[in-house]
Amino acid sequence: MKLNKAFYLIILCPLVISAQSGLGSFSYEDFKTPKYCGSACHTDFYQQWKQAMMSQAYTHEWDEIEYFKLAVPHADKDEKVAEVKAGCNGCHSPIAYLAGDVPPPPPSKNSRANESVSCDVCHSISGFAGDIPYNYNYIMKPGKVKFSSRKPSVESPAHEIEVNSLLKSGDFCGICHNEKSPYGAWVKTTHLEWKEGPYSKEGVQCQDCHMPKAEMKTASMGAKYSDARLHLFHGAHDPGKIRGAIELRINPDINEVEPGNIVKFTVALFNQKTGHKFPTGSVEDRIVWLHVEAIDSKGNVYHIPVDKKGFEGEEFTIASDVLAYQDLGIALNIPDFKGVKRDGIPIGDRIFRMPYFDPQGRMTIQQWNTASLGVDYRIGPRETKIETFTFKVPANVPPGKLKVTATLNYQLLVKPVADFLGVPESESQIVKVNEHSTEITILQ
Repeated sequence: MKLNKAFYLIILCPLVISAQSGLGSFSYEDFKTPKYCGSACHTDFYQQWKQAMMSQAYTHEWDEIEYFKLAVPHADKDEKVAEVKAGCNGCHSPIAYLAGDVPPPPPSKNSRANESVSCDVCHSISGFAGDIPYNYNYIMKPGKVKFSSRKPSVESPAHEIEVNSLLKSGDFCGICHNEKSPYGAWVKTTHLEWKEGPYSKEGVQCQDCHMPKAEMKTASMGAKYSDARLHLFHGAHDPGKIRGAIELRINPDINEVEPGNIVKFTVALFNQKTGHKFPTGSVEDRIVWLHVEAIDSKGNVYHIPVDKKGFEGEEFTIASDVLAYQDLGIALNIPDFKGVKRDGIPIGDRIFRMPYFDPQGRMTIQQWNTASLGVDYRIGPRETKIETFTFKVPANVPPGKLKVTATLNYQLLVKPVADFLGVPESESQIVKVNEHSTEITILQ
């Protein structure tokens, strides 16, 4: 299955899946709390989960702002996207969705919606509706039986265990890590990217990287296993996971150059770590960019913009100071909103992204308001991208060594958007993915 642009726009079925696990089909009381699971038996897993984004999918600051400040008021104004008022919680707080709590209380109210993606949610999923996992099309069966990837050597005193191979498959993750907008555009495709890529064909599952195996007990009264799955779920919000995801190297085409002449630098970027594209997930929010600068023997700094390749949509992959995200004005009641700066990074840097467009063709960070997608210029698994940077050496550059450094940076959320909406700085802090330097000699 080739994930080209046409595939992203195919409408396979409606946004809301009519399975047995629909809105309001259960109550909060049908699910045990995470604290219950972790208080006596699954203590290590509970502590790992508490530190993961799974436990913060509803309470995380940006998710709260995006839902209550943007999605909910937008849904109240536009019938086309009205379902996201409930649907966002299908993945961000499944028990709130299943309990029909729409919208749930804000995180400050400390309701059970704050449990986010809890232990009992994942271990109550028996399958998914249809052929493709996406848009919370889980089949939920809460109760005495908990689904697991293995049968333990010791019976649990708290519940029965039924082996379900789905929990060992990347397809399980796709239930929430694939998403279609109300307009039928694929706005999250992490699972589909993995499915199309080399790792799934080799039998490497999502869990192999995000739930690595280790020797430990899965429950306090149980036996120790050599291949227990840690409940780390570390990904886009974990700097340690991001760092080193892409290898890069820079080289010049000549080693010595006179002032006023031209030297071309080539950067190779190799995705040696992720089983999906980089960046992935909430691609409308993420920004990954390549910055190249030179420092001469006197400490003067020169920014070198990327060379254009000429492909369609390239303007969205080269940093500029244009305005975007005008559809934020809908939820915020700002008529004729002019937008904010699209990138907030040095002009001329290469950006690895896929732009999302609203029904009016404007770039958006609101996945629910995405009607179409632009060029997909992300780095695929085991893919190498080549970028060139042509530098005309200024006539007044002093002789000596010229050090040129290529740095790949990552932000969870475009900084101008974060600043405009009052999102905590942690969401727009720069994470250095990798860097590499080379040198040339400036002749007298």
